[in-house]
Amino acid sequence: MLSAFSKPGRFLRGNLHCHSSVSDGDPTPARACAIHKQHGYDFISLTDHFMERYGYPITDTTEFRDEDFTTLLGAELHAPSIGNGEIWHLVANGLPADFAPLAEGEKGPDLAQRALDAGAFVSIAHPAWYGLTLEDALTLPKVHAVEAWNTINQCETGRGEGGYLVDQMLNAGRRIGVVAADDTHRYQNELGGAWVMVKALSNTPDAILEALKSGDYYATQGPQIHHVEIDGDFLNIECSPLRCLWAVGNGALSSRVMGEGLTHIRLPLAKFAGGWMRIILEDAVGRRAWSNALW
Repeated sequence: MLSAFSKPGRFLRGNLHCHSSVSDGDPTPARACAIHKQHGYDFISLTDHFMERYGYPITDTTEFRDEDFTTLLGAELHAPSIGNGEIWHLVANGLPADFAPLAEGEKGPDLAQRALDAGAFVSIAHPAWYGLTLEDALTLPKVHAVEAWNTINQCETGRGEGGYLVDQMLNAGRRIGVVAADDTHRYQNELGGAWVMVKALSNTPDAILEALKSGDYYATQGPQIHHVEIDGDFLNIECSPLRCLWAVGNGALSSRVMGEGLTHIRLPLAKFAGGWMRIILEDAVGRRAWSNALW
């Protein structure tokens, strides 16, 4: 959590999970990139469905990069199967353009490991939507993150929350990160519903990917985290105006700070000693932000 606020660089707004007409999204890749740029994004990763029906695409967005906007090549990976019989949904950002199609007999954990070996940042997408359990998640290699929020799944199914799996994996000792995305397909109401803010030295694919793997980011629907630091037995937080901040930890451990227009919060850390803690922020209209865990 802390490294994002102590390292040099600047925060870049990015969408790690979205789709185009190469798979089941509406706009072409060119238009998807243009829309995100118009909406103030610094980078995106078009993650079309890596499935046989679409030709196992790694959508090429390199021609849409410029001085102000860049892209990570990526895909939403699928393979058999979790405990309830559903296929896996894994987002891989930073894949090589020649990432090989699903091999015969390849399962989700094998595919995740292959993406990790290829240098990708790998996250578990919308776990609540398809019933992913902790037991399923622990069969994976050490992937980087879980989507705490997925806007389109909240809009369409009411199952956009993924924080339950974040906490269960942290409780199990997995040092998992926390991302959020709109997973936009239609580029209508879901667009801009959630994103990541990545602290990087430059707006380049390599710098962003390095920062993601280092955990130098937070996830948000709008609230901004300006600074976080440890001061003795306290965590000091500076942020855009909030009405509530929760700190959650192992098991039932939690703390809450409430007020109007909170921008500076001093949070005691004693109850979280020896474990982990992450923060959830909420503004006056109910939009949230999520930090990575502090151990």
